Amino acid sequence: MDDAWKPRTRAVHGGTRRSQFNEMSEALFLTQGFVYDSAAAAEARFRKAGADEFIYARYGNPTVAMFEDRIAGIEGAEDAFATASGMAAVNGALFAMLRAGDRVVSSRALFGSCLYILEELLPRFGVEVVFVDGADLDQWAEAVTPGTRAVFFESISNPTLELVDIAAVADIAHAAGALVVVDNVFATPVFSRALSQGADVVIYSATKHIDGQGRCLGGVILGTREFIRGTVEGYMKHTGGALSPFNAWVMLKGLETLDLRVRAQADAALAVARALEGDARLTRVIYPGLPSHPQAALAARQMEAGGTLLAINVAGGQEAAFRFLDALRIFRITNNLGDAKSLVTHPATTTHQRLPDDQKARLGITPGLVRLSIGLEDAGDLIADLRAGLDAV
Repeated sequence: MDDAWKPRTRAVHGGTRRSQFNEMSEALFLTQGFVYDSAAAAEARFRKAGADEFIYARYGNPTVAMFEDRIAGIEGAEDAFATASGMAAVNGALFAMLRAGDRVVSSRALFGSCLYILEELLPRFGVEVVFVDGADLDQWAEAVTPGTRAVFFESISNPTLELVDIAAVADIAHAAGALVVVDNVFATPVFSRALSQGADVVIYSATKHIDGQGRCLGGVILGTREFIRGTVEGYMKHTGGALSPFNAWVMLKGLETLDLRVRAQADAALAVARALEGDARLTRVIYPGLPSHPQAALAARQMEAGGTLLAINVAGGQEAAFRFLDALRIFRITNNLGDAKSLVTHPATTTHQRLPDDQKARLGITPGLVRLSIGLEDAGDLIADLRAGLDAV
């Protein structure tokens, strides 16, 4: 891969490995094992595998390696490890580095499964987890004490679209000797600037925008070669969270159109947000690309666009929100996001249902809150569908 290539070119050509047949499209190596020419060759490879030498699909696979190299090239990372899902990536990045007695500081506004890992699982193994309000730099500065092992946050929180200042938190964390781990799924690899702004480890659910067509689960952990191969790889290959070759092949094809899709979706999301803002049937429209978003300046600086997600608060609470959802014809009710199809969900009763009511209220997950994931449909059609849904309220 040419270092001078721009991200869109890397998304099409990066990491390509061709077989002896010199195929045009990336090959799908659907194999769990590999054959050695001799017993001595097997011994040598198990002792130290060379470049493009594979042992077992749980450790690595040519198709998976193509995806890892390509996404690392797009993100500007030294290396990547592909995982079975986005949550396998979150789990792998954290559990691979943490030990009993370590301290982690995390933003409080997280996806429900991320909260489960930080609230329930890590403390079981003796890891101290401290939560802060992600947008409050004073809370970060107070909580990240010397000896803190890591900080963790979503660069844009799910579902209330609150931003964390990556560069500012990274400065605080690095001064205390902590690694910065960022779940960057809402920002997408297209708009991401996390590594250049100080993140040490970036995590994506490839299920979302990278596949972007509702087909496969996948995830990826990106960082330095030392962290990926020295810390993450051993944990992942022995605990079984590797990405399947077929899913890696699907993700490779998704990367080819990622830039085009995400930019079109972000443009449509902005149009939808502008059209809905000020509607009397909504108490709030939340979109980082709107000037009304309290962190609009940070969003412009950190990711250059508002992204593909927005949230609205329907006046009338859960009953009104449900009537709104049920009246939609283009938007599909599902808890996924980043798809070519426009999707909608009610976080308080789905993705964040397990949270106590007081915690939901603190995070801004109100009974009327609805999360919209904007797809590739015509923006005018989407706006008409949403207004018809609000008419039903």
